[in-house]
Amino acid sequence: MACDYALVHLKYTIPLAIGLSFLYRPLLTRLDVYKVLFLVSIAIISTIPWDSYLIRTRIWTYPSHVIIGPKLFDIPAEEIFFFVVQTYNTSLLYLLFSKPVFHPAYLRTERRDGSTLEERRPTWKKYQLIGQLLLGLGIGYSAWMVKAGGVGTYMGLIVLWAFPFLLLLWSLAYQFILGLPKSSTLLPIVLPTLYLWVVDTLALRRGTWVIESGTKLGIHLWSGLEIEEAVFFLITNTLIIFGLIAFDNALAILYTCKESFPTVPKMPSPVLLVQVLLKPAMNYDESYILALQEAISRLRRKSRSFYLASGTFQGRLRIDLILLYSFCRVADDLIDNASSVEEAKEWIRKLRVFLDLSYGPSGKSGSPVQYAKEEFPASAKSTLEYLPTAYLSSKPLRDMLDGFEMDLAFSDPGSESPIKDVEALDLYGARVAGTVAESILEMVFHHHHDAATSESKTRLIKAGGRMGVALQYVNISRDIRVDADIKRVYIPLTWLKEEGLTARDVIKQPQGAKVEALRSRLLDRAFSMYSEARGAIEELPAEARGPMMVAVESYMEIGRVLREKGCAPREGRATVPKMRRVWVAWQALRKCSTA
Repeated sequence: MACDYALVHLKYTIPLAIGLSFLYRPLLTRLDVYKVLFLVSIAIISTIPWDSYLIRTRIWTYPSHVIIGPKLFDIPAEEIFFFVVQTYNTSLLYLLFSKPVFHPAYLRTERRDGSTLEERRPTWKKYQLIGQLLLGLGIGYSAWMVKAGGVGTYMGLIVLWAFPFLLLLWSLAYQFILGLPKSSTLLPIVLPTLYLWVVDTLALRRGTWVIESGTKLGIHLWSGLEIEEAVFFLITNTLIIFGLIAFDNALAILYTCKESFPTVPKMPSPVLLVQVLLKPAMNYDESYILALQEAISRLRRKSRSFYLASGTFQGRLRIDLILLYSFCRVADDLIDNASSVEEAKEWIRKLRVFLDLSYGPSGKSGSPVQYAKEEFPASAKSTLEYLPTAYLSSKPLRDMLDGFEMDLAFSDPGSESPIKDVEALDLYGARVAGTVAESILEMVFHHHHDAATSESKTRLIKAGGRMGVALQYVNISRDIRVDADIKRVYIPLTWLKEEGLTARDVIKQPQGAKVEALRSRLLDRAFSMYSEARGAIEELPAEARGPMMVAVESYMEIGRVLREKGCAPREGRATVPKMRRVWVAWQALRKCSTA
């Protein structure tokens, strides 16, 4: 039958491509499309001469009765399509597994003397040299195998073709190849390799393609699978993943080395990518990279919802959002972890001074960076130093400190709760959460400055502040018991009075029918404000619309969990199962991509 090879695609490779496309479609960006097209182009250009040689020298053949007919340099059209579909499928797997990874945090500065900013971070330069040596030996040995001919010819040709590319990619991107999470590097190699081993076994048994005797070792990985074929698919998938890793390595350098690369093209050219990868690692901005590592670690620990959402943002916008979150978290922790109200007030005063120095006339009152080094703990210094104040308004940040001062009123034994009524709760929510949302949107419009008029930006930022208040209501409704443990009740006193309760009653017993009724009331107001502000998200720039929807929906899902009958918050908090969070994020992105 002249369509045996085509049936292999119809049964195995095309359905997989369709499934992966459907799964990844909501996450797909223009940069992802560029990556895949770039890799597919390289795969075709680099493989055609080699494959054509193997066919012409009859190392492998395709019986005439299994192919449709059209050829390019003696290569059947089905084989050329295999180059495309294998690269496409493996690339999508890598993109899927690496989406949450914050690549700039995996850069390493390597000094000539082998020392780094942190003594615990040894240089990996020796591993680069070891890898180069092993790959070089492999190239030399494979050349000998090809020259000697005989049973080692096919294996030698595979290694001689692939190892020079691996050597180049290893030399340029060994840091990321070694350092990235194995889930984003090994899995996208192993899974498609195992799949293609099975497909290849079935095809060899049917005679869809044939490896001629006399040029193969005669060793089988299992019955029906020649060792050369197993090595071929393993190496080709490794090449694809190494190429994508090198691409991400180059982007990470572009995003973090702002002095060398003030602007980053949306689609960096291959020449620029190679130029970036050739930049000596000793010239990376190590203190900036360390600040990003600390910030992303803080994000992972403190907010799973925002960490999940951050993976859908791109480039320098994602970096700035992480730094902003880190500042908010550091400020909150300094105040919450203070040993006394007086110490907490002192931290607020110091944070105000830092903002005054950051936004005041340059050089007249002192350096904010120097002030941060002198007055703040080591864990806070890098976050303060790299807060992007150049394009963030000072008012939201100052208002956030006012919100922290409202928190301190709970610790004053001589005063009642500052949340006297719903207006006071709205004000508190606007200060501690609405301000963060406003700052996030300011950064969105900084990175996508042509996306809206000034009037639209003002309106959307205001709507974002309202959405932040809605999220804070969810936060408060979730944490009633947690807050009661630290003698705080954020439910308005007027609402408590209507239920015949006082703040002291809730502190003593943060559960029961009346508390649940108040929780429901908080959630009702949260979802009401959410419904009012949600439409504004659809007016954001396309690059931020989906990610913002993920951030909002991931948090609002906590509210939906709280509304479910029989919900029992663990340790006072309602948590959303990981797979449910992923599903919510995927659904949010899917709706945005089809809107």
